[in-house]
Parts: sequence; structure tokens; C-alpha cells
Amino acid sequence: EEALAAVRAAKPDAQVNPGFQGQLKLYEAMGCAVDSSSVLYKRYRLEMLSERLSEPQDLPREVFAVDPTSISQTPNTEVLYRCRKCRRALYRSSSILSHTEGSGPTAFAHKRITDSARLCGNGLEKCTSFFIEPVQWMEPALLGVMEGQLLCPKCTSKLGSFSWRGEQCSCGRWVTPAFQIHKSRVDEVRTLPVGNFHTAKT
Repeated sequence: EEALAAVRAAKPDAQVNPGFQGQLKLYEAMGCAVDSSSVLYKRYRLEMLSERLSEPQDLPREVFAVDPTSISQTPNTEVLYRCRKCRRALYRSSSILSHTEGSGPTAFAHKRITDSARLCGNGLEKCTSFFIEPVQWMEPALLGVMEGQLLCPKCTSKLGSFSWRGEQCSCGRWVTPAFQIHKSRVDEVRTLPVGNFHTAKT
């Protein structure tokens, strides 16, 4: 803000590129350091990538989170998410890209959703899906297409869907790009320390 004021003092009609201003705000929100593990940074990187893609043929390796099955079995305090059908590890809690809750049923007014189908306002969970960063096992499904289904790499049961153009969460928020996993298709596995041992709790 001080730099902008100084520039405008010298040139009153000066304007700041909104994209650059957004980058500065992101940098400040990350504590004036580039934190590639930050949810804000991951979301920004995916948004920038989706704007450049017409048909994703070659995606940068750093876009993909490490497949949890390729990590050595050392104790990890993160929550692990597994396929509910075959128990294959899919992603960790650090891959979840949270979003601001949407406006609920009013966001779906154009779809004429019936009262019985509305999830909001009656005590049920508003977000019925996780939106995550792409994980290494997704790469074959993402190449060359803008949208499609996300299937378990082991048992091929449907987990959710993806779209580089974005998808709407059940809470009403539009998420772009969207790598959506239905909560009903995965189980949470938490590691609980018990003395010198670690046990998994699902």
C-alpha cells in the first residue's frame, strides 16, 4: 500500500495489474515467503495452470502430491484417506484444498432442486465432497482431457470427478479447477500414538 501510494503521488493515474496485486497479497498471506506446502499456494498454482490449459498433455511434476503408497511406512500424524471398497491409500489430509462455504440451496436455484434434495439448513453436512490437489495416481486420467471421472487405481470404483474448468460443491461454492472426491467413497485413517507404538484408527 505504501509503494502504491508513492507511485500514485508521482503519477496519479497509475494502475496496478490486478494479477500482480493478487500475487503480492498471496505472498503476504504466506508470511512473505514462498511456501509450496501452503493450501493458498497450491490453489493459486492450480488456478494458474487451469487458465493456460486447453488440453492438458504434459503436466508439471510439482503439481502432483506424492502417492501415499510410495511413502515408506514411517509414523505420520496426518490423516490418511483410503478407498472404502478396497482400502487402497489415496491421499493425505495435507492434499485437501479447503474452500469458503457457499451460499447453499440458493446457489442451485437455476437447477430447481426440490426441498427434499436440499442438504443445507437441516443439520446435515453441507460439503459432501473433498476437493484435493492432484495425486500421482491420477496422472493417467488427467492427461489429454479437461474433465472426467476419478477411479480408484486399484479396484476402479468411482471416487469422484475432475474438471479443469471447475465444479460446484454441494455447499454451493464453485471450485476451479476441481478434483472432487465424494466423502462417502473414502474412509479416514488416523494414527493414534499408544506408548511407543502407533495404531491406526478408521
